[in-house]
Amino acid sequence: MKFTDFGLAEPLARALAEKGYADPTPIQIQAIPPVLEGKDLCGIAQTGTGKTAAFALPTLHRLAATPKHRLKYATRCLVLAPTRELVSQIAASFQSYGKFMKLSVTTVFGGVPISRQDRAMAPGVDVVVATPGRLLDLVERGSLDLRNVEVLVLDEADQMLDLGFIHDLRRIVGLLPRQRQTLFFSATMPKAIEELAGRYLTNPVKVAVQPAATTAERVDQAVIFVGQMEKPALLQLVLANPSVERALVFTRTKHGADRVVRQLASANIVAEAIHGNKSQPQRERALAGFKHGTVKVLVATDIAARGIDVSGVSHVINYELPNVPEQYVHRIGRTARAGADGQAIAFCADDERPFLKDIEKTIRQKVSVLALPANFREAVAHTAKLAKLAPPAPRDDEPPRTARDDFARRPTGPAGRRSGRPGRDSRVQVKPAARAGGGGGGSRRGGR
Repeated sequence: MKFTDFGLAEPLARALAEKGYADPTPIQIQAIPPVLEGKDLCGIAQTGTGKTAAFALPTLHRLAATPKHRLKYATRCLVLAPTRELVSQIAASFQSYGKFMKLSVTTVFGGVPISRQDRAMAPGVDVVVATPGRLLDLVERGSLDLRNVEVLVLDEADQMLDLGFIHDLRRIVGLLPRQRQTLFFSATMPKAIEELAGRYLTNPVKVAVQPAATTAERVDQAVIFVGQMEKPALLQLVLANPSVERALVFTRTKHGADRVVRQLASANIVAEAIHGNKSQPQRERALAGFKHGTVKVLVATDIAARGIDVSGVSHVINYELPNVPEQYVHRIGRTARAGADGQAIAFCADDERPFLKDIEKTIRQKVSVLALPANFREAVAHTAKLAKLAPPAPRDDEPPRTARDDFARRPTGPAGRRSGRPGRDSRVQVKPAARAGGGGGGSRRGGR
């Protein structure tokens, strides 16, 4: 099957031809026809399989086929994603596919001045790609009206729930018109997502290119059993291998990512960290360096890594195994993209063996075991020597927050109760008067 067989609008066909895209991926073959027919859809596909085009192309076709004047503070298509990086990536795809259309696309996420997003929404926008928390901020300011949304897309829906966005999602859906098209896409489909899809989708078409929680076929997976304190030495040995062209290293925590970067720097290995405590410009610089090859190693947390779409990642290294097995699927999906091969290596300490067992149960296969390198003990001794010579590490205290962070834990309210939405600043803010027709008013909640 070819893209030309879908009967997409001429501007889209021209953009695809210019890019040299001729053959759709399996998820695109299954998803695009029913979405073009206006049906709701629940799609399961691993990251890197072309999910974005599977919903962007038919959505853009709909906009091209039924042109309308933009309404102030309104949008026709709303795409929700869990992280800033994924929001930016999706928006770039919409702009690329719609380059021959008179299309306006706006990104909405925290970490940047909200006034800029207020101004962008004022004339009305065709497509808004957003994280849930900042989207609601705009609604409450009267800068965004969701009553004219025709298409709602939830990408990485499982991660939305993992991050505690369920209450935001419920509120957003309540602000949308009932007559709309809704599309769910996810790499995994836990029960909570099935229940959510059952509430928000109407007679959906269900497509899956592989069973839920399987791993990329072209990824060579392996695990090395190693002591927790010996992981820095092992990481340095692995990264010294010439076959490692570009490596994505995963830790469970933000401070763990910073610690790995410092340890690599002491061994003269250039690395950058990307996580929720980094400012948006810092994250963009780190990601740009990784994409352009000036930074060989990017150390990331699970949340910040969503949306990292970089070709040529030869290795994914699980420096710390995730305690949620589905995260392993997402992690290793960052390599072996676009038909390439890739390698995923996990470092497993004794206390992480239960995590490995859960992962193997989830992916329904055993991960092959690699022996420690021959010169491992010498590397451990050398790393310990470097650690003694290194200056004291900065404290791992949380830095003061002055801006919205979409990935922070929810602030704790009285009596230990969680209040507000993820990343809310604890300060109470005064809500400006809503603009006429803005919609979504109401009093400002505490816990911000």
